[in-house]
Amino acid sequence: MNKDYDPFREARKQEGVMECPFHGENIAMILRHADVVKAAKDWGTFSSDAPFRVPIPSEEEVRTMRQLPIETNPPEHGEYRAIVEPFFQRAKEPEMIAKVEGLLDRLLDSALAQDSLEVVEAFALPFQSRALTYLLNMPETEADIWIKWGVKVFEVGKSGPDVGQALELYLQQQFDRAESDPSGVDFFSALVKATYRDRKLTREEMMGFANLAFAGGRDTIIHTVSCIVAYLGKNPDALEYLREDQKRIVLASEEFFRTISPITQIGRVCPVDTVIHGVTVEADHRVSLCWASANRDESAFPAADQIKLDRKPNPHVAFGIGTHFCLGAPHARLLVRSLLKKLSERVAAITLIQEQAHVENEERYQRIVGYDSLVVQLKALDR
Repeated sequence: MNKDYDPFREARKQEGVMECPFHGENIAMILRHADVVKAAKDWGTFSSDAPFRVPIPSEEEVRTMRQLPIETNPPEHGEYRAIVEPFFQRAKEPEMIAKVEGLLDRLLDSALAQDSLEVVEAFALPFQSRALTYLLNMPETEADIWIKWGVKVFEVGKSGPDVGQALELYLQQQFDRAESDPSGVDFFSALVKATYRDRKLTREEMMGFANLAFAGGRDTIIHTVSCIVAYLGKNPDALEYLREDQKRIVLASEEFFRTISPITQIGRVCPVDTVIHGVTVEADHRVSLCWASANRDESAFPAADQIKLDRKPNPHVAFGIGTHFCLGAPHARLLVRSLLKKLSERVAAITLIQEQAHVENEERYQRIVGYDSLVVQLKALDR
């Protein structure tokens, strides 16, 4: 299957909606960019107040708490979001930028000294995990624990209950530690001290924030990093294009987010019977906002199947849109921009040796979202 293959093209053009079974539940996938944007902003008709049911497939198997703030509607959503948003905005601070770039330098020092590099496990996973310690203001040594969980820790049907339980136990231990030491300044300590509507957060609410912080940007970042490395290996002119002028990195990053779209879709629940392009969604049933399809909609993106690193404007919805716009977007942008900066500064060429795609196999579509394994050789740029 071609990485650039768009499995939603025909249904998007002809019907605008595609019904697809997920774990026994038939879900109407909204496919067109304009329709996805409209639905994402209409939380009354398409509700996020649905514990475990916002992700598709639903996540009862891998967690026991509602994720916050994503699985709430306004006004609760905005009030919950305000509690943790300062931590996620730290990605814009010069100190954070310098730490992420320093991390990439260390990872590239190691990679360039090897004959070959397995990108997913040996580069993307440690990059994501160690950068997350910076965002959460945790000791970098904590990343050693997170890396051991592996890439599929949050993947329904793949991670297994033991890994999910290990994560929840870890989070509980961190909150116990934070409660015993009021001087802490990390993410867990901030939640222990936080208030919501003039009361302290419950432990379940704290766990909901923490679970999202760990789950929301793990697979997505790992897949995005591996896809970018593979693309630059297959398209050496793109690496040279970025090297010629690093001001091009911002637009290029947004185009990678658009075309990779590592989260195919997200769920919403219809409180009442709702008709979408002739398809009736019964009350308390779900629809899907298909980010991946919206990001390939020809009516919003000329030459939508082409990666155009200078695309502007680029109204992609890889981070969602509206009230529930991704909290982690500044962090994801920092990681991808820093990755492109360091690759263009330090790597002359990327040679692909072996690749194994990570494919979403559903009854109505198959889609490559990243790599299970990607082996490359990096050639150092003479400096």
